[in-house]
Amino acid sequence: MYDNNRKFRKKLRTIIVLLFLSLMAFSAITNIIIARNYDRFIYNNTKEVPRKDVALVLGTSRSFHGRLNLYYTSRLKAASALYKDGKIKKILVSGDNSTKYYNEPITMQKDLVNLGVKEEDIHLDYAGFSTLDSVIRAKKVFSLDEFIIISQEFHCERALFIARSRNIEAIAYATPYIEHKGKIKIFMRELLARIKAGLDIWIINRSPKFLGEKVEII
Repeated sequence: MYDNNRKFRKKLRTIIVLLFLSLMAFSAITNIIIARNYDRFIYNNTKEVPRKDVALVLGTSRSFHGRLNLYYTSRLKAASALYKDGKIKKILVSGDNSTKYYNEPITMQKDLVNLGVKEEDIHLDYAGFSTLDSVIRAKKVFSLDEFIIISQEFHCERALFIARSRNIEAIAYATPYIEHKGKIKIFMRELLARIKAGLDIWIINRSPKFLGEKVEII
């Protein structure tokens, strides 16, 4: 009985180690592919960005712990700059609207209007619960085969991985780098998000939580 228990524990440890190593390998491969394969589609200068009809602004919270989220403001400023430079005609803001007290698209719309964007040129996606949802809904719901993704560079890489894996001709504008104290936390969150993106695209073949009737922006 003792020998059987020992053999079982040994086999269990082996399985756990193999699963851990497999996860690490999958994480490394996914991160390398995302980091190295999509930088050619990312622009850092508004003057160099090709003209497209629509830009997709990926949602995030306007504030954290009572402080204005600089990731949020930089995305909206970038969208406004591209709009005023004539690089885009319309802006699609996509974010979480999971409760009546939290509505990222409406908040982004109001702030974009304050930045000089015409309200009629702003379209809202209320079901952008994740990057995958936002990117794929832009094509399947809002009928966009190509568009400019606006976010931070690390986020743009993951969004482009999702888009290009689903045959969406997206490019991206990466907002200027923001120095902050939570870099390690952001790095770890992004690493986990990339693992999930790899699982969603290659293994699960996940679709957005909601689709719905088509909306024509252009």
